[in-house]
Amino acid sequence: MSLDKKPTPDQIKRLPKAVIHDHLDGALRPETIIELADQIGYTLPTNDPSKLADWFEESCNSGSLVKYLETFAITVAVMQTRESIIRVAKESTIDLARDGVVYAEVRGAPELFTEKGLSLDEVIEATIEGYRLGEKEAKAEGFNIRVESILCSLRHLPHAQAVAEKVIKYRDSGVVGFDIAGPEDGFPPTNQLDTFNYLRQEDAHFTIHAGEAYGLPSIWQAIQMCGAERLGHGVRIIEDIDLTGPTPKLGRLAAYVRDRRIPLELCPTSNLQTGAVKDIKSHPIGILNKLRFRVTLNTDNRLMSRTSMSNEMQAVVNAFGWTFADLQRVTINALKSSFIPFDERLAIIEKVVKPGYQGISQE
Repeated sequence: MSLDKKPTPDQIKRLPKAVIHDHLDGALRPETIIELADQIGYTLPTNDPSKLADWFEESCNSGSLVKYLETFAITVAVMQTRESIIRVAKESTIDLARDGVVYAEVRGAPELFTEKGLSLDEVIEATIEGYRLGEKEAKAEGFNIRVESILCSLRHLPHAQAVAEKVIKYRDSGVVGFDIAGPEDGFPPTNQLDTFNYLRQEDAHFTIHAGEAYGLPSIWQAIQMCGAERLGHGVRIIEDIDLTGPTPKLGRLAAYVRDRRIPLELCPTSNLQTGAVKDIKSHPIGILNKLRFRVTLNTDNRLMSRTSMSNEMQAVVNAFGWTFADLQRVTINALKSSFIPFDERLAIIEKVVKPGYQGISQE
């Protein structure tokens, strides 16, 4: 079958894509950072767009999640006004659409953008307005994309409940779920257990960053104690799989994650930068895909990783020989795992994704 072929870079670029783990404050254009920094008198490492892109990438290649997160000081600093948030959200949407993304859940922590007086509501409303403007501009360019918002709270700050309440307030207005992000080690997801219980009582969707910088206990707590529907990264579930014998043997937790079809929001390039894995060929996504975990492929932070969905797809094609069928599977997995209503997920799969892959793979 034609889906069993390996796609070319041009074909990958044109494939319909879905991303469910992408951070807004990690997706700014270098040119935009420079312009916004100039407006507020913020000093950057360089005012050359190409060199600034180099700086972000090099700073994030530290092998440390903590150092990786430090680069966000710059992007957060230039996103403290309604106008800047709208611009960044709009441009982020357009960039995704130009890369073939047809559905995206983009997350951001509204608490970070209130330093100059904006309220949480104003941040959320500006973000959603930016997404809608980006969708319109993308459509004018011939691209169709739908972007929904996930609201993050930082696990080391005390704002989780306030942000969760905004998820409920705006869930019919562009917000589809909740997440906690930030440093994992020392800040277990159970610190926000009351908030997760509140969200479940409100029938709200949420994902949790777990199993990236911290191992299996983080994943277990996120799922079994907090009730996470998805795992943000979750890459270290591989530590519960014995690969020493002729056949992989799943431990109890890994088997539970696979059996329950709990989605893994995997971000290969980002995982390399933070030291979760040593190189792309040893990234667990190859094994997890073969073992039929609910694998999804994502960007995490496009600026910091200097990446895109096309780049992530090309990386796994190069490393694991993935075919159209593999890429279609993880794209459909992402849509199946999205936080929009089931019938809307199915419509995108049947009307956009399957026809797109079948058409391009038959060229």
